[in-house]
Amino acid sequence: MKRAVLGLAALGLVFGGAVAAFASPVKGGIPVLEPQGVTFSEGHYKFNRPGVNHGAFEWWGRLDDAIPADHHNVYVEVKVHGHGWVRYYGKQRRSVRLHHSNWDGAQRYTGRVKLRVCRDRGSLRPDNCAPMQSFSYNWDRG
Repeated sequence: MKRAVLGLAALGLVFGGAVAAFASPVKGGIPVLEPQGVTFSEGHYKFNRPGVNHGAFEWWGRLDDAIPADHHNVYVEVKVHGHGWVRYYGKQRRSVRLHHSNWDGAQRYTGRVKLRVCRDRGSLRPDNCAPMQSFSYNWDRG
């Protein structure tokens, strides 16, 4: 009888640890991105587990227009694997806090994402963008 109880307790601890590990979202920091005229700081991200917030890539940070006198807007672009770029604009001559979630509606979770920060210089000149940041997590391997 003792062996059966101890065996069930050990089995419960093993499965409890596995569930807790799977239930935890994957978190990380986004480095400070500073192309000419833009600063993205205090950035963090989280890969939500399947079933939580659509399994989305959730990100947040502070977007600053570093050269207010140039009258150009700033933006963050995010690309979830299999979709196009989604653009989130800041405010000219200001600093704004952004907090968004991006996901693919046809999948249970998001595994690969690209992010970049740019200064919009209009249609005649190319935008100033920071090097693209890539984030990924393989949910099948944990």
